[in-house]
Amino acid sequence: MCGIVGYAGPLQSPSERPLEVVLEGLRRLEYRGYDSAGVALVAPGLDTVALAKKAGKLANLVEETQSRRLPDATAGIGHTRWATHGGPTDVNAHPHVSDEGRLAVIHNGIVENFAALRDELLADGVAFLSETDTEVAGQLLAKEYRRAEGDLAAAVRATAQRLEGTFTLLAVHADHPGVVVGARHDSPLVVGLGDGENFLGSDVAAFVSHTRSALELGQDEVVVITPDTVTVTDFAGTVVEPRAFTVDWDASSAEKGGFKTFMDKEIHDQPQAVADTLLGRTDAAGRLQLDELRIDESVLRTIDKIVVIACGTAAYAGHVAKYAIEHWCRIPVEVELAHEFRYRDPVVTEKTLVVAITQSGETMDTLMAVRHAREQGAKVLSIVNTHGSTIPRESDAVLYTHAGPEIAVASTKAFLAQITATYLLGLYLAQVRGNKFPDEIAEVLTDLRAMPAKIQTVIDRGDRVRMIARWMDSKSVLFLGRHVGFPVALEGALKLKELAYIHAEGFAAGELKHGPIALVEAGQPVFVIVPSPRGRHSLHSKVISNIQEIRARGARTLVIAEDGDDAVTPYADEVFRVPEAPTLLSPLLSVVPLQIFACELATARGLDVDQPRNLAKSVTVE
Repeated sequence: MCGIVGYAGPLQSPSERPLEVVLEGLRRLEYRGYDSAGVALVAPGLDTVALAKKAGKLANLVEETQSRRLPDATAGIGHTRWATHGGPTDVNAHPHVSDEGRLAVIHNGIVENFAALRDELLADGVAFLSETDTEVAGQLLAKEYRRAEGDLAAAVRATAQRLEGTFTLLAVHADHPGVVVGARHDSPLVVGLGDGENFLGSDVAAFVSHTRSALELGQDEVVVITPDTVTVTDFAGTVVEPRAFTVDWDASSAEKGGFKTFMDKEIHDQPQAVADTLLGRTDAAGRLQLDELRIDESVLRTIDKIVVIACGTAAYAGHVAKYAIEHWCRIPVEVELAHEFRYRDPVVTEKTLVVAITQSGETMDTLMAVRHAREQGAKVLSIVNTHGSTIPRESDAVLYTHAGPEIAVASTKAFLAQITATYLLGLYLAQVRGNKFPDEIAEVLTDLRAMPAKIQTVIDRGDRVRMIARWMDSKSVLFLGRHVGFPVALEGALKLKELAYIHAEGFAAGELKHGPIALVEAGQPVFVIVPSPRGRHSLHSKVISNIQEIRARGARTLVIAEDGDDAVTPYADEVFRVPEAPTLLSPLLSVVPLQIFACELATARGLDVDQPRNLAKSVTVE
């Protein structure tokens, strides 16, 4: 979790720019954590770092810097925190200072051996102010700085080699007013290249309003930025050459654009996110070409099992993928929660394709599962939205979703883009393996390209969903679905839990009589995702029977059904219509009313839909 920003500007002209750049970066990264925030600045002539930090959201820090003006500076670091060690207090907020106030450190991750290091430092006479593992790292860095005789980069390398766990560290020192040093191990950090200034950030959102030129940092690397130089070494001090890339979206993409919340904007972004994920995926002859797929076709032909690893919403995208890929390719597909995968001795071989789905590309559980899969000889393909992130660099292949920045913590457009990418993967495998004729694949692609306009239709019909959400006063909501509607039900329940903090559960509708129907009582709201009557008709009629069963027990039935499906009307208290679509593609439509419902219900309750309590966008610790 946590958002970190670093900036190095011209030494000759201290100004307010370092503070402005850092605060702006923190604003763009606040989705990564919003328990507290802080900044540290350095400049020629300052004997100690200038520090400001406050518990609570970033607005509290901004107010602090406005009421207590910080000095002009040439470099700075900033942090927005998701609390792990120690509660969200002013004292526990980052940055943490050491070396008599001359050294400041910020940190993303968890230092697992902090207790032993703390005991060592206590024996040296160090006094600690906070409850955090980060202060331990900062005090250790001060000790190594003295050993290195004032070489900040060498001190960071020495410190990084002693830390266990996951971490990105940024440090500034009053002795080096034009320098920021960073180190990364299992936690994200990217470099932004400016003109007479350089940047560091947890992701490119930290600096995208200033530059779109960036560098990827690899595992166990240390970076030193000055206004004019960037130097990268490994932890041993050997210089390495980072890979350059260009950010493919601009700063306006990370703004609300007239919408009240980022989530509302990102729901409206979904047609474009799906369209952009489909863009440029075929050659002149109409055959699928996935340029980022660096696995040879001969290897893909030998695959005898696919395992999807993901967490949360991404896992539900994997469940949708299972239905589509098995149908198109006749390959068995398993869907695993990434945090369980490597702990249960999974059966994977060199003929297994592991598909890792993650919006950020930094999800720690998924990263650890990717590494375990590769150790077992499996090929790994990642479906990721964030360029420059760790998981695609450690995978054999990658499919980027091109959804643009997703700022709201609860995922919406990334989910639809992930589903779209899995469809592309499934069709590509069917093409390579000969499971489908070219005209069959072309027909599905034509249907896929029609989906953005249909998603827009669902969004345009959202007013009725919003009205029902504003009236809702239940403490529990149930969701039912069958076939691809089942993962949609799971995702609908998750959105409600994330945003409105009320009990919600998703069930396979066929399980209803095997236990969950006991939850149904008078007035109980139940969303039902009804399959198309044009598909497997038996499933449609069975779900209609489910609706009748719960309505007979007093439930309030909220039904998502296809245009023209009049069979649901007599049994539904409310019907939310979606356009006709092939069954396997229908989740791209049926989930949208559930997103709108959760967003509106939380808004009506006065809750922050962009930054739900206890959550952060990128889960970078296990």
